[in-house]
Amino acid sequence: MTAHPDPEGPATGAAPVLVDVRDLRKSYGGRRVVDGVSFRVHEDEVFGVLGPNGAGKTTTVECVAGLRAPDGGSVRVAGLDPRAEHPAVSRLLGVQLQESALPPKITVREALLLHASFHPDPADWRALAERLGLADRLDARWAKLSGGQKQRLSIALALLGRPRVLLLDELTTGLDPRARHETWQLVEEIRDSGVTILLVTHFMEEAQRLCDRVAVIDAGRVRALDTPARLVRSTSVTTVAAFTPSDPPDRAAVEALPGAAAVRVRGGRWTVEGTDETVQALLSLLARAAITAHGLRVTDAGLDSAYLDLTGA
Repeated sequence: MTAHPDPEGPATGAAPVLVDVRDLRKSYGGRRVVDGVSFRVHEDEVFGVLGPNGAGKTTTVECVAGLRAPDGGSVRVAGLDPRAEHPAVSRLLGVQLQESALPPKITVREALLLHASFHPDPADWRALAERLGLADRLDARWAKLSGGQKQRLSIALALLGRPRVLLLDELTTGLDPRARHETWQLVEEIRDSGVTILLVTHFMEEAQRLCDRVAVIDAGRVRALDTPARLVRSTSVTTVAAFTPSDPPDRAAVEALPGAAAVRVRGGRWTVEGTDETVQALLSLLARAAITAHGLRVTDAGLDSAYLDLTGA
């Protein structure tokens, strides 16, 4: 599958464009890390930038935030140039960066007060602390916060300026599953409050749950731009069968099944990716060999499969 030629991807309605990235290019030391990236983010959507580490995602969003100057192409936030009109853009854009950190001894209260002083009309920091589950941690120092609490504080700081657009870079990296799911719920609440979100992630499950549309970036280029559901439907892998056989089947025969895209065996459990036809042929093969498929589970393919199909990763 090739990249969608239109930076809109599929039709997105008449909502205003808040982030407009066109033919963005950036190189470091002669190596092109962003190579013609284009996409548009509309008001009230969660737009995902998805790809592996080193794909060019963070460089792209740093250009959106005005933290890096592009070598070519253009970036606009609500029609403004993030570099040339940075003060105006900073009033529209809240940013939580992947490597953000605070002094280890600063308290939650001090951080909120300090960052509130940067804005002419800041949001109520006490209300934000309550909303983000930090009201009982106001006197805790940054170094003593859990990973999830640090992420919540970073989001609170990004929201203090009442942004129209919130940029979240690798928001849940390093969090345990519970903290990750709590953070996802928080992102959904922020979206429901009317904030447009540009979310950078390499977690397929995160993108599939949160994003209205996704740009898949690999090696500095947009490989596809669509809704998560359409990306899944577009992949050659549509169905996944997982089972533990009573006796191992002939792997070569399984790999030769019509539509089979991948066969994996781990700890005696087999996973076969392909199409509905693949699963039907698999069950027939097992029946002919008198093999029972214990714990058989057949599911539709997710964004993981679509991503692997698009990038070959």
